[in-house]
Amino acid sequence: MAEKVFKQQTIQNEVSLEGVGLHTGKQVKLTFKPAPENTGYVFKRVDLEGEPTIEADVTYVVDTRRGTNLEKNGVKIQTSEHVLAACVGLEIDNIIIELDASEPPIMDGSSKYFVEALEKAGIKEQDKDKEEYVINQVICYRDEETGSEIVVMPADTYKVTTMVDFGTKVLGTQNASIEHVSEFKDNISNARTFSFLHEIEELLKHGLIKGGDLNNAIVYVDKEIGEDTLKKLRVAFNRDEISVKPNGILDNLTLHYPNEAARHKLLDVLGDLALIGTRIRGKVIATKPGHYVNTEFAKKLAKFIKEEKRNKVPKVDLSAKPIMDVNDIMETLPHRSPFLLVDKIYELTDSTVVGVKNVTMNEPFFVGHFPGKPVMPGVLQVEAMAQTGGILALKSVPDPENYLTYFMKIDNVRFKQQVVPGDTLIFKLELLAPIRRGICQMQAYAYANGKLATEAILMAQIVKSK
Repeated sequence: MAEKVFKQQTIQNEVSLEGVGLHTGKQVKLTFKPAPENTGYVFKRVDLEGEPTIEADVTYVVDTRRGTNLEKNGVKIQTSEHVLAACVGLEIDNIIIELDASEPPIMDGSSKYFVEALEKAGIKEQDKDKEEYVINQVICYRDEETGSEIVVMPADTYKVTTMVDFGTKVLGTQNASIEHVSEFKDNISNARTFSFLHEIEELLKHGLIKGGDLNNAIVYVDKEIGEDTLKKLRVAFNRDEISVKPNGILDNLTLHYPNEAARHKLLDVLGDLALIGTRIRGKVIATKPGHYVNTEFAKKLAKFIKEEKRNKVPKVDLSAKPIMDVNDIMETLPHRSPFLLVDKIYELTDSTVVGVKNVTMNEPFFVGHFPGKPVMPGVLQVEAMAQTGGILALKSVPDPENYLTYFMKIDNVRFKQQVVPGDTLIFKLELLAPIRRGICQMQAYAYANGKLATEAILMAQIVKSK
């Protein structure tokens, strides 16, 4: 029986909600907007000149002390995890998250209101298949200093279990689990953030939680509390009275669940692991998770996925009829012999292209490039990948013969092995983001003899020639 293929999803309509940022105390408006396929999760700061964007990518994590904070080119997004968890929990793949401040509104300290807003906007299926990384071995990250640990292992769906133990009687040891992300809305999304009294005092001392009003966080009292402390809390949170309940929490809130702390930690894990950028099929077990260990694990897993992906040679039946032969290619590209460096195209979608170059002894560059031990020049390997990428870029215009593609930038070029006469180079290029204003950015790989030979990130511009 064939495995069901799931399609990517976005929202049908834009939707907004307003509130206060937990740490900044500033009023903020957040707007969710639909996004094209393969966009992923993207934050946009509409309050700044040029409305800069920050992709929800673990490489942009800069601080995890009181939330997962991102920064790109000096532009910041604070406490991203609750919004991202809502998107993951509703299995939304592509969305623009517009903010007119650096921090999403805290709302009630959970993902509940974000989930409600997204459902109000409606969820829409898109044409492209979801990208999913299937875990096939155990991958672990452990922080020896704190004893925190996250492990992922093979499973049939994305499952998450969290176990928390802060060494305090008031909180004790708690567990929470979901067997599928579809359980998030009903069982996890309304679990609120929490803090200990000693942390609240420290945050107030440093001028943080300016948006805290004791309605958006559970406060566990882990120490003797005197009248002086209660007086400070009444002033800070503008309350006439504050007391401690018999269960050891401040009287501001009633728990939704006995294990609400563990459920909120599960919410945080989902939000932080969204920064991997790929849907996961596997079971995550997080012991004493926190934003630091979550994002360090996300970095490790993202790197692991990237390494495996870059070493995965595309399956090409070289005896099969190609989608484009050299004559078809010359109808699209302006290059001609001896500078046309791609022979055939075997796969071409809106976001991916796979091409082939048969490297023969008759190549003109072998005459003078290391005579006696000919090696294909690395710059020509990059050029060959770029020409293959040009086929992909020009697919976005209705009359490609009237356009040219020009290099704008080449990043992260690595040459892994020599390419010599007799090799067959297989190129695979994927769009890193949708083409906008004629600008396309692609991850490029070239394989020879079943191994990665060359890789690079290429940026090009599509320009009309006639």
